Amino acid sequence: MVKKRYFTESKAPKTPKKPEEIHKEAALPEPNTKREVKSEPGDKAAPGRIFQKKKRNNAFGRNESLRPKKNEKALAIPIDPAALMRHSRGETMNLGGVKSRFHKINEKRKDINIEFAVQQAARAEVLLHEEEGYLEADEGDSTTNITQREIVDNVDITTATKHFNISLDFGPYRTRYTKNGRYLLLGGKRGHVAAFDWVRKKLLCEMNVMESVHDVTWLMNQTMYAVAQKNWVHVYDHKGTEIHCIKTMHRSVRLEYLPYHFLLNSAGENGFLSWMDVSIGESVGNYNTRMGKILAMAQNPWNAVTCIGGSKGVVSMWSPMVRDPLAKMLCHPVPLTGISIDPSGMHMATAGLDRKVKIWDIRQLEGPLETYHINTAASELELSQRGLLALSMGNVCEVYRRDNSSSEDQMKPYIRHRTNGPISSIRFCPYEDILGVGTAKGFVSLIVPGSGEPNFDTFEANPYQSRSQRQEEEVHKLLEKIPAEFISLNPTQIDEVDVPSAKARLEQKVKLLTLKPPRIDFEPRKRNGVSKAKLVQIKRNVKEFRFREAANELREIKDKLLAEEEKPAESLDFIPLETKSVLDRFSTKKKKKAAH
Repeated sequence: MVKKRYFTESKAPKTPKKPEEIHKEAALPEPNTKREVKSEPGDKAAPGRIFQKKKRNNAFGRNESLRPKKNEKALAIPIDPAALMRHSRGETMNLGGVKSRFHKINEKRKDINIEFAVQQAARAEVLLHEEEGYLEADEGDSTTNITQREIVDNVDITTATKHFNISLDFGPYRTRYTKNGRYLLLGGKRGHVAAFDWVRKKLLCEMNVMESVHDVTWLMNQTMYAVAQKNWVHVYDHKGTEIHCIKTMHRSVRLEYLPYHFLLNSAGENGFLSWMDVSIGESVGNYNTRMGKILAMAQNPWNAVTCIGGSKGVVSMWSPMVRDPLAKMLCHPVPLTGISIDPSGMHMATAGLDRKVKIWDIRQLEGPLETYHINTAASELELSQRGLLALSMGNVCEVYRRDNSSSEDQMKPYIRHRTNGPISSIRFCPYEDILGVGTAKGFVSLIVPGSGEPNFDTFEANPYQSRSQRQEEEVHKLLEKIPAEFISLNPTQIDEVDVPSAKARLEQKVKLLTLKPPRIDFEPRKRNGVSKAKLVQIKRNVKEFRFREAANELREIKDKLLAEEEKPAESLDFIPLETKSVLDRFSTKKKKKAAH
């Protein structure tokens, strides 16, 4: 039986073959010939041994044209200059003021690594195939007139299920999403606490703590969260079991979590700021801000500095290792009502009772860059990953967006939604076009197209994380934990040269080179039966011995310092990309020779 072929080749018309072609087809393949090799007297092989020619298994053995030539260079793939500019980290360091050869080599190595990282990031943009989308209205219409019902009717079924409304009776509610945007935590003022997977609508735990709840936050992942209750801050696991009660955080009204430092930050109604390391359970800092009740609080993701606002319209920036604020900014002449910082840590948005919203350059501590007037004072502020600004005014939630297509560089109203109760909390969901709104009567999930980052890094935050991946991430984060001492306004100053210490070391080196043996004072003990001449001889011998020891020590130190300076200088073109390590002794001899 002949099997039917679904794809058949087109039959070409037969042409008569020449006699030479027929003769070639009829020829049989040459057999594998064996040759007998006579062994030499010094050959170890047995006499008359028969060797058979082996075939090469690699592709280069069959086709020599595939073998790369020695002088052939790798194909240089061009990179888009615009992509390089997007990932650029600034100009290279000017090495004119660096006097030490060691620091020059380190700075050159750092510039080479940064340039390579920028090129790799620009090339990796090919993999970022997802693009954000926005609502577009017809001419003469506004996107603020588009309701959530119309958006749900015109999106796919997966996105439509992300818009929902939960009616609850224990509000007003504070909300918080996890870093990967998969889980949602709700905390009602009357004691209701709930944690669930809002995508699959799967409940993790739900309880009533029988106390007032002022704020909630997730810790390292969805397995733990903290709740600021009436007197203290309590820590629970994902099943609702209380793990710890932090009594150093008294009457907290705001909570923040620093993921890279494992620090839980709280602000009390009496004006105290507290930090606790949740990995070891120790308090890192507890300071009185002397600002009264803290009305607004936000964390700067770029440098992990805590920004708080009070009744005087001043935003102060705090670090757990410094008792006084690192910086202060007078943002409004009236009390502040909200503070928000974008995920890149470049801009800060503030709102006050003067019915104004201002955008500030938080890195340069300058501004305001932009000022917007609103009808009523905003109670909550939030900036999304794509730069959208959401604010709440009573029971109305508005989202502002910057229109890049127009010539005006101003934010305009994008989406407006009216809830069934006063709004107490607004949060953008990471990596999703969702805005979570906590109200006095429950929770509303709004669809805001273009608010979330469409491309996520699974090493940073993975929304589809499995259990084994979560456990591995916990271990890596603990190993890569950043100490609290590194929190400062400018985190890049950690890798800079400490100039005062370098000067002190240079002065100490000059002192050692010019140091003379010390003057030795010694008086021998007077004993019975020892003459004065003997005592003088003992005194002279001890002085000479101690002087000789001190001179030998100084000579060894000077020889060591001079030997370090007289090391053969390497050429200017030589830049070692790999530093020496204690693991070099395990390398093979060939690698050691190549390294030297």
